[in-house]
Amino acid sequence: MTYAPPVLASRILPMKRVDQRVATAVLVLGFALLTAACAQITIHLGFTPVPITGQTFAVLLTGAVLGSRAGAASQLLYVVLGAVGLPFYAGGAGGWESATGATAGYLVGFIVAAYVVGYLAEHRQDRRFATSVGAFLTGNLIIYVLGVAWLMQTFSWGLAEGVEKGMAPFIIGDTIKILLVGGAMPTAWKMVGNR
Repeated sequence: MTYAPPVLASRILPMKRVDQRVATAVLVLGFALLTAACAQITIHLGFTPVPITGQTFAVLLTGAVLGSRAGAASQLLYVVLGAVGLPFYAGGAGGWESATGATAGYLVGFIVAAYVVGYLAEHRQDRRFATSVGAFLTGNLIIYVLGVAWLMQTFSWGLAEGVEKGMAPFIIGDTIKILLVGGAMPTAWKMVGNR
């Protein structure tokens, strides 16, 4: 039997090993669907191909609640389901062209960020507001780096233009999301018992 560091999902659903696998699979799917739902909260900006969405909120929450492996699996499932044509991406987009288009770096960033945030949650960084915000900021920065790098490659932009069009418009909204998740996780842990 391997040791699985406790994350919120394992605390809420403590059960037998077989039941836990089923519950984890359901949660992986559920958080992929949550990400798809949050992607439909979309505001298009005229100067960048990247819209403002609610996805990063779902990505950070996924990692924190599910942990590194299940969190990354959930975001990978989200990306795959959108890539095969389900209308899961921002504004109901889907298909291979959308998966490999201007926002592909962000999609890959979702998987990596969920893993890293999950890893930090497994090391109890989601249980206090200050460390929780730090974990979510780290996850968000990963999304920015991969998203901006892809935009720079795709459109032959320099770093300044990449940051201006791929990061700067989202900082205020993402800060709000980070603070919301950063406050929610310690509160949730207090409710279930922070042991």
